Amino acid sequence: MSLFSHIGIFTKPNDIRVDKTLFQLHEFLIQRGFQVFCDQNAGLILGLPAMSAEELARRIDLAIVVGGDGTLLGAGRLLAAYEVPIVGINLGRLGFLVDVSPDEMGTQLDAILAGEYREEQRLILHAEAERDGEIIGSGDALNDVVLHVRDEIRMIEFTTWIDGSFVNTQRADGIIITTPTGSTAYALSSGGPIMHPALQAIALVPVCPHTLSDRPLVLSSQSTVELQLDEQRDVPARVSFDGHNNIELESGDRVRISARPEKVHLLHPQGYDYFHILREKLHWGVQL
Repeated sequence: MSLFSHIGIFTKPNDIRVDKTLFQLHEFLIQRGFQVFCDQNAGLILGLPAMSAEELARRIDLAIVVGGDGTLLGAGRLLAAYEVPIVGINLGRLGFLVDVSPDEMGTQLDAILAGEYREEQRLILHAEAERDGEIIGSGDALNDVVLHVRDEIRMIEFTTWIDGSFVNTQRADGIIITTPTGSTAYALSSGGPIMHPALQAIALVPVCPHTLSDRPLVLSSQSTVELQLDEQRDVPARVSFDGHNNIELESGDRVRISARPEKVHLLHPQGYDYFHILREKLHWGVQL
């Protein structure tokens, strides 16, 4: 007997590459007696009734994401509050998070639905932007929260505090506050450390800092990070959440970042090996 009964399908919009896998997945689930619900994108492709993402999250006990890492990030931000576990079917490129192969989908999903899986709990960040004591926007990020300049190529100047303690004032193209999940994304290309997903940690990774001694800094996930744009330098900036949902910032604005108490629950096939994923995706050497 399966541990799950109500399954939601999430997919990326406007990508015909997902169509074949979506139809196969829907037929697979229906044949096994599951109640299947679709997000707006999956419903449009399958020609089935769809519901809002929030309503879908309340009704399901398992989510299956068809697409790439970006599609799973969106589902993870939504489902963390509902503690709905997620399985990812990889139709993207890198696939650090979505690791069920479309070619082996039936076999791997049968095992997962029967309770044979490895579960991971991933950190998710919450950030609020403040201007003159008022909250002007907020957002969540499974990968990273990024403070960066907008509209032109210029450095920004900002001050960092950690748990209320002054850390430094620096000039850079920006700074990435990353979870272990995001440590293999933008932070990796900016020279940040790779952090194992089991770590309860976040990292601050400066982007092209003006001073070469500005290095990545790894913190406990219990820490609160606060950033303030220099009031004397009127350089337009923004804060982004997993590369989306930008909030436009002005000089003097503050951004406060901390980990949410909820986690994103990822389900992997039994043979999942994080270090194999790293070797494959980053083209590391083979075992001798």
